[in-house]
This record gives sequence, C-alpha cells and structure tokens, in this order.
Amino acid sequence: MSRALSAEMLAVATADIVRPIYLVKAEFDSTPPEDRNLYLWSGFGDLTFNGKNYLGVGNLLSISAVDESTDLTATGASIVLSGIQSPLLAIARDEDYQGRPITIYLGALDDTGDLIASPTVLFSGFMDVMTISEAGETSTISVTAENKLIAFDRSYVRRYTAEDQKIDYPNDMGFEFVAKIADQEIIWGRASPASGQGGGSGDGDGRPRRNSV
Repeated sequence: MSRALSAEMLAVATADIVRPIYLVKAEFDSTPPEDRNLYLWSGFGDLTFNGKNYLGVGNLLSISAVDESTDLTATGASIVLSGIQSPLLAIARDEDYQGRPITIYLGALDDTGDLIASPTVLFSGFMDVMTISEAGETSTISVTAENKLIAFDRSYVRRYTAEDQKIDYPNDMGFEFVAKIADQEIIWGRASPASGQGGGSGDGDGRPRRNSV
C-alpha cells in the first residue's frame, strides 16, 4: 500500500542521521469533556501532536513488526506497554476497549528534538484483546489490534424485520406487518363451483348451466 509522505518526512528518509519515533493513539469510549484516551510515544517527556499531549514512555513501549501485503490481507499488530502504574492501568481496566480505534504513527525528530511535521500512519485498526499482567507495583499491558481490512472477512446479516429496518430508517414502518403476512392465508383467483351443483356442468364463467327440457 502506497503512502503519501510529507516533504519533511521524505527529507528524513534520505538524511544521514535519522531519529525515528513511534506515536500510539488508543481511543476509548470516553465521555466528553473528559479525555481518557491514551496518547503515548517512544521517547521521554511530553510531545504535542495534533493538539494532543503524548506521554513519553521510552523503551517501555514496544510495537511488533507491521506487515503489509498486496492482496488485501488483514494483518494485525501488537503493542506492549510495561512498567506502568495505576493511572494508566485504571484506563485500560475500566474503559471499553474492544473494537475501539487504535493508530500507530511513524514520525521523526529534528536536530533540536522537535517533532517533524506530518508523521505518517503506520497502522490503523481496532483493539481486539487486552491482557494485563501485574508484577508488584507495576504492570504490563499487551494489546493485539486488528487491521481495518478485517471488516471484509465479517459477514453482515440483515433481515426483513421492522427492527432491522429501523437501524437505518428509524421512522420507516414498511416492515411492521411482515410477521403477520407469513401466516396470512391468501386466496388467489376465482373460486370454482362445487362439483354437481345445479344438476349440470358449468358454462365456463363460474355459473351453473341448466339442462334443456
């Protein structure tokens, strides 16, 4: 998959000295105005990116190799954060995380230690399984993430029911009587006369014909 790099990132790729960094944004279902999303980066101190303050965790943050293929295969990634204490642990433990977006950026620092503009998205997907391992006063959090392409492997089941229709159109009543129609007896066409009725055969229009004397 091709990626559009900013002019600054292209210059980094050809520079003699490269100072790459990772930034991780894990989005939880937090209620505004409280922002309980996780913003981490692989350096030390605070780093501002897109108006958000990223917490530097240094080498406590490790990211698996991010693989890509040309056949639209959904490959995942894993993020491990070790040596963390209670504030970050509380977010991981209490927030709903499964299926929430997670993004990994590849960036770089300039000679003065400032962030070079426009880090590129290295991985974008959804959090899948989170494992918390406690060790004394600190803990380790491991998160496996699924690529967005995983959506192509899921089957979407829709039904001809009023409840299903209201998912997309809340005021649509077109399927309100579908359940009753399933048990409804419908007579199609014109009823035939009873056999032998009127002492003669029918005329073909449904009326009995009288016998001649």
